[in-house]
Amino acid sequence: MLIDPFQRQVNYLRVSVTDRCDFRCVYCMSEHMSFLPKKELLSLEELDRLCSTFVALGVRKLRISGGEPLVRRGIMTLIHRLGRHLETGALDELTLTTNASQLEKYAAELIKCGVRRINVSLDSLDAKKFLAITRWGKFDRVMAGIEAARAEGLRIKINTVALKGVNDDEIENIVRWCGEKDMDLTFIETMPMGEIDGDRSDQYLPLSQVRTQLEKIWTLEESDHVSGGPARYVNVRETGQRVGFITPLSHNFCESCNRVRLTCTGTLYMCLGQDDAADLRAPLRASEDDKGIIAAIREAITRKPKGHDFAIDRLHPAPAVARHMSVTGG
Repeated sequence: MLIDPFQRQVNYLRVSVTDRCDFRCVYCMSEHMSFLPKKELLSLEELDRLCSTFVALGVRKLRISGGEPLVRRGIMTLIHRLGRHLETGALDELTLTTNASQLEKYAAELIKCGVRRINVSLDSLDAKKFLAITRWGKFDRVMAGIEAARAEGLRIKINTVALKGVNDDEIENIVRWCGEKDMDLTFIETMPMGEIDGDRSDQYLPLSQVRTQLEKIWTLEESDHVSGGPARYVNVRETGQRVGFITPLSHNFCESCNRVRLTCTGTLYMCLGQDDAADLRAPLRASEDDKGIIAAIREAITRKPKGHDFAIDRLHPAPAVARHMSVTGG
C-alpha cells in the first residue's frame, strides 16, 4: 500500500490523458490556450504501464480525466486495457470525468470496458449561458451525450461549478433537473488554478451560501455516502437524489485526502493545490523493469503535503498555482 506522512492511504489515482479540451470554460482556462506539443505526451501504452503500476501498489480507483479525455485519439484503447484490472479484481472502479461532448459516440463502448459510473461537468441548463461559460460548447450535443449515456445504463453524476452572478440563479433548477433524470449532483467552488481572462474573486461563490439557498426549497438530510472523492453529501428528500459539496476554499477537505494526480506527460502531483511534483516519465523510459517507477512513486508519496493553500479574494488575486486545471485533471 501507499501510505503518506499523515497515515492516509493513497488508493485513488486521477489520470489526465490530455491537456486539450474542445471547450474553453471561463473559470478553467483562457480562450486562446497554448497546449502541450503532442510529442511531449506519454503514449497510451506508457499511460497503461504507469496506471497498472499504481494498481499493483494498492490503488483501487482510477479516474480518467483531461482536459477532455474523450478527445484524445485512441483513448478507448487505453480504457479497454485498464478494464482488465476490473476483471481480475485488482481495481474496484474505472471511471472518467467528461464534458459529455463525445458521449453520444462512446457511451456504449465505455460500458463494454467496464465503466459503470461517470461524472459530467455541466454548469448551466440555459443554452445561451452554457455557451457563454464554455465559449465553444454545443449545448444540444452535450444533452444528447447525457441521454445516450443514460440509455446505455451509465450512472451519471453532474458536476456544477457554482459561479457568482453567472449560474447562481439556476441552483434550484439544476437540483430539480438532476432529480428528474435520476442523477446525483455535486456543486464545486471555483479553484484558483492558472491565469484566466478575468478575476476569480468576482466568480467565487461559497457553497455555504448555496446550501442555505437549497435549504429554503428542499429538505436536506445528512448522508454518510462516500464516493471516493472529496465531496460531502446530503440526500434531497423530495427528489431522492444526493447533492454533494466540494469546498476547497470555504472548508478544505484535505484531512481525508486519498488521491494523487498523474498528468499526460508523466508528472505526478501529490496535491492539486501544490506545485511539488515527481517525474515518472524518466524512470518509465529508463528501463522495461518497473522497479525504478515503483521507487519514484514511493518516494513521491513521502512528500504528499497535509493540504493545499487555496485562497480567492482581493488580497490574493494571483492563482495559487500557475498550471491550469486542464493540466492536472479535475
